[in-house]
Amino acid sequence: MNLDPKIKSKVNNWLEGDYDEQTKSTLRELVAQEKTNELTDAFYKDLEFGTGGLRGIMGVGSNRINKYTIGSATQGLSNYLKKQFPDEQIKVAIAHDNRNNAEFFAQTAADIFSANGIHVYFFEGLRPTPELSFAIRELGCQSGIMLTASHNPKEYSGYKVYWSDGGQVVTPHDKGIIAEVNAIQSNDAIKFEGNPGLIESIGEKIDKLFIESVLAASINPGVVKQEKDLKIVYSPIHGAGVDLVPRALKELGFTNVSLVKEQLVTSGDFPTVVYPNPEEKEALTLALKLAKEKDADLVMATDPDADRVGIAVKNNEGEHVLLNGNQTGTLIFNYLIGQWKEQGKLDGNEYIAKTIVTTNLIDEIAEANGVTCYNLLTGFKYIGALMTKLEGKETYIAGAEESYGYLIGDHVRDKDAVVACNIIAEMAAYYKHEGKTLYQTLQEIYVKYGFYKEELISLTKGGKKGAEEISELMQGYRENPPQELGGKKIVRVKDYQTSKAYSFDGKAETTIDLPKSNVMQFLTEEGYVITARPSGTEPKIKYYISVNTELDSVDNFVAKDAELNALIDDLSKSLLGSDDPG
Repeated sequence: MNLDPKIKSKVNNWLEGDYDEQTKSTLRELVAQEKTNELTDAFYKDLEFGTGGLRGIMGVGSNRINKYTIGSATQGLSNYLKKQFPDEQIKVAIAHDNRNNAEFFAQTAADIFSANGIHVYFFEGLRPTPELSFAIRELGCQSGIMLTASHNPKEYSGYKVYWSDGGQVVTPHDKGIIAEVNAIQSNDAIKFEGNPGLIESIGEKIDKLFIESVLAASINPGVVKQEKDLKIVYSPIHGAGVDLVPRALKELGFTNVSLVKEQLVTSGDFPTVVYPNPEEKEALTLALKLAKEKDADLVMATDPDADRVGIAVKNNEGEHVLLNGNQTGTLIFNYLIGQWKEQGKLDGNEYIAKTIVTTNLIDEIAEANGVTCYNLLTGFKYIGALMTKLEGKETYIAGAEESYGYLIGDHVRDKDAVVACNIIAEMAAYYKHEGKTLYQTLQEIYVKYGFYKEELISLTKGGKKGAEEISELMQGYRENPPQELGGKKIVRVKDYQTSKAYSFDGKAETTIDLPKSNVMQFLTEEGYVITARPSGTEPKIKYYISVNTELDSVDNFVAKDAELNALIDDLSKSLLGSDDPG
C-alpha cells in the first residue's frame, strides 16, 4: 500500500495508542483492504476546530468526527471555561438534532464537562438549535454546545460552540478555545469518566418558555384569527423541528396545518431525501406533492436542526414554486418594517442585520423606511454578536442570511426557523387577507424598490487536492483580480482578507471595517455584485451572483426576469470556465 510515511505513522499511532477496540478494528480493516485514499483523507490533517466548532465526516481518524475529536474539543472548551470563570460554578447546556451518533456524541461531551466539575443541562431528546441558544440565556449558562451538521449529507456530524449570550463564539473567545483544543495532545488529557451528579436533564419546561418567546415575536396576531384556516404544509425533513414548529403554529392560531407524514420520522439516514437541505427542491418533493393535494397557500420545510427554513408559494398561475433565501428574507423584512411603520413603532433607532452575500434589495427597503441595515460577514454568529453589542442602545427588528436563516425578535442569538415559520405564516395570512399571495407581494416589492435577482453556484472540490485547488483559486483572485466578468467591467474589488476595497485606477482605497475573512467581492459598473467565498463547512467554493434592474410594472416581470437570468448565465460561465458546479 502506497501510503505517505507521515500518514502511515499517524495510522500506527491510532492502532497502538489508547483508542477503543472498535476504532482499532475498523482501522485494521481499512489497512487490510488497502483503502489508501480513504486512509489519506482520514489522517492527512487533524480535523480543525474552527471559529464555529467542528464539522466533518464521521469515522475513524484525526480528520473525522468521532469520540476522540469530540473529546478533544470538549476538554479544550472545559479548560478554557475554567480559566475564564475561575471562581464560578460553570454551567453549560447541551442539545443535539437527529444526526446518527448525535446523542452518543452529546453524552460523551456531557461526561467530559461533568468530569471537569461543570454543571450540564442536558436536553432529554432532539431539539432545535435556537432552543439551545434560548436555554443558555434562560439558565444563565456560560457556554453551550449543539451537536449538528445542519444540512450536510448524512455522513456528516458537527459540534457548534455557544457563549453566555446565546450566540456562537466570536473573537476573542473563538481563538482562545481553539488554542486550548490544540493544546490537547493525547487522549490521556481527556477526562472521559463523567459525574452523573452534575448532569441535569431538561425538556418541557424550557420548551414552554421557548414557545412563549416565539409567540411574543408576532407583530400582527389579529390577522391570524381572521385567516386561521390558511392552508399550510410543513415538513421537518426528519429533523428537530418535528414537534416545536407545528406546536408554535398551532399556538399562534393556525388550524389547517398538514404535516408530511413520511418526513415526521426522525432519522439520521434521511430516508426520503438525497440531502436534508431546504435549499434543494428535491428535499421538498413530498411537501410539494402534499401541497398540490391540499391546494396549500404555503409550504415550509426546516433543516435537521431547525434553524433554517425553505418555503414554496403559489405563483400567478397557481403552481407552487420555491422561493430562495433572498426572496423569503426580502418578504420578511418588507412585512416587518411595514408593520412597525403602520403601528407607529419606528422612531429612527431601529435596525436590521444581514450578511454581505444577502440581497441588497433589503438595504433598499430599510433605507426607504429610515431603518439602519448592518452588513456583516457570512455566519449568523456575527448578527448575534451585533445584537449583544447594541442591546439597550438600538432596537433590533430582524436578521437574515441568504442561506435560509432568519431571526425575528431578540429571544435568541442565532437563526431560528421556529419563529421564522410563525412569522412567514402570519405574513402569508396578512397578505391573503389583503387579497394577495406572497408571490404577488414580491413582484410589487420589485416594482417599488428594484428587481434584484441572485444565484448561488457551488463548486465541490473534495479531499486534500480539492482544498488545495480552492486555495489556489482564491489566491488567484487576490493577486490578479478579474477586470471584467461576463462582459461587464469590474469597477471595484473588496478583499475581506486584507480589509481593503479598491478600484483598478488605484484611487479611493478604503478600509473594510469587518473581521478579516477569506472572501473576495467584485462590483460592476451596473451595480452587480459577484462574491467568491470558500465554504467553512463543506469542501466547496461558493460564488454568489447578484444582478438588478428596474421594473416599472408587474406586467413586464417575465421579460425582465429573462434579462436577469441571461446576465446571471453570462457571469456564471465567465466564473466557471470549464468547471461544472457540484
